[in-house]
Amino acid sequence: MARQNGLIKIKGTLDNVSFYKTKDGDLARMKTSVDGKRIANDPAFVRTRENGAEFGSSAKAGKLTRDNLRPISMNATDGRVVARMTKIMTDIKNLDTTSVRGQRNVGVAMATAQAKALLKGFEFNNGAMLSSMLFKPWAVNTSTGVISITGLVPTLDIVFPEGATHVSFSGAYANINYATGVADVKLTNVQNLPISGTSSVITLTPTAVPTGTGAKLFLLKIEFFQLVNAVQYSLKNGAYNALKIIDVI
Repeated sequence: MARQNGLIKIKGTLDNVSFYKTKDGDLARMKTSVDGKRIANDPAFVRTRENGAEFGSSAKAGKLTRDNLRPISMNATDGRVVARMTKIMTDIKNLDTTSVRGQRNVGVAMATAQAKALLKGFEFNNGAMLSSMLFKPWAVNTSTGVISITGLVPTLDIVFPEGATHVSFSGAYANINYATGVADVKLTNVQNLPISGTSSVITLTPTAVPTGTGAKLFLLKIEFFQLVNAVQYSLKNGAYNALKIIDVI
């Protein structure tokens, strides 16, 4: 695809070239001359159909993850989280070494340690990454889902945005079965602290251990607030909030 330059940006189709606007700017590309019915039936496009089926499966796995984690992620994501999650799921799908081409899927691949390692560390907000914000080690009890941070001093251990007066920590323990599409997610308590030089112990405990058999995901979230007249307001509508998958088993 090509990028449109100049003062006047075109939208629509002209001489088999489609002009459109995206988050990356105004782009242009040649309109395909291949009929959709031909792609669906012509043996020459069997590889295309296989790739499409696997991409759809990966996108579905990404949506399953995002939808079930929405209660904790809805104010801590960037505009490209869908594409980035789909990319991770596509990489995971490629680790399925048993299914035939066109049927490789995340449900099979997620049973491998390599797949879990790919999902571990996923950041939901590339504009505010937990890995570049929190500099105090955390510990996760993978049996109970309890996340703990000992001796946290906000002014020393957190890179906080200008204007922030308070910070909240929360987490989630999710069980997602990518083969069946069944998931159960339990959120933790929220621990709110003033951004000061006081040392605190963070203990985040899920309401219960999620049921089911699947991949177990552990997430840690940081939110920033500004105190105005005794009320804490989300800083810049959550633009600085961070959420990360800190472990997968």
